[in-house]
Amino acid sequence: MKIKIESRHLRDVVVLVPDVFQDTRGFFMETFRKDEFTDNGLPTDFVQDNHSRSTRGVVRGLHFQFDPPMGKLMRVTLGRSEERR
Repeated sequence: MKIKIESRHLRDVVVLVPDVFQDTRGFFMETFRKDEFTDNGLPTDFVQDNHSRSTRGVVRGLHFQFDPPMGKLMRVTLGRSEERR
């Protein structure tokens, strides 16, 4: 399975699109694979993974942490992307 890099527009922000395999039973996708991340020059040492869901109308923000530095791995599970022209 390959992870496609869709964009790198905002400095260290990388938008990844995984392969999704779908059939009548549902779907399957790999959202993280160390070898794919390594091949694309992305970090592979994650010490924490969180998942949250908000009710309609709630906007969540991310805090930045500089000391010690902490990167963020985000996954969008619902939404759509407008095609860029």
